[in-house]
Amino acid sequence: MTEPLRYRLITGPDDVTFCERISTLLEEGYRLHGSPSVTFDGTRVVAAQAVVRDPH
Repeated sequence: MTEPLRYRLITGPDDVTFCERISTLLEEGYRLHGSPSVTFDGTRVVAAQAVVRDPH
């Protein structure tokens, strides 16, 4: 089995799917790293959130 990445940057439209992705990672042992960032691409709000996981 491959070891999970210790750092991930999750990006996507700021919608329920983005929140579900972050929630799933939190349940898998990741924790938020810093504040989320958001931008507007002319059509929609796009969010980014870093998550980290401590080594086992």
